[in-house]
Amino acid sequence: MAIAAAVQMFRPHEHITRRSDFEAAYQDGVKVSNRLMTVFARSNGGAHARLGIAATRKIGGAVIRNRAKRLTRELFRSRKPQEPIDIVVVPRREFLDAPYQLLEREFGALVDRALRAAAAARRPQSGGTRRARGHSRV
Repeated sequence: MAIAAAVQMFRPHEHITRRSDFEAAYQDGVKVSNRLMTVFARSNGGAHARLGIAATRKIGGAVIRNRAKRLTRELFRSRKPQEPIDIVVVPRREFLDAPYQLLEREFGALVDRALRAAAAARRPQSGGTRRARGHSRV
């Protein structure tokens, strides 16, 4: 039982803490969003997924921001991706009013979309440059 609980914990090595890691996710990562949150995802080249949370003062005071961060950590802990990816979540005001089941569903869908988009971005483009049909240069 202790082993199963340890897998579900949010470990210190799963935290994104350095500013450079946040900036890399913002600049090089894939951005997906919905009405509750925005997710930036980027492959981290490590062995596990990591989470960063950017709860800004736009959503409220310290108590509100801390609640948003607790909810986000719980979402990550319960729906942790197996891929080595950095995920930065930016919750919106509506995040705190949504029921937890909706947050779980939306977070899972955003992470899945981000993983697919990141995988598509890593695939090499084939064929070189192509022009659309019917449009030729004169």
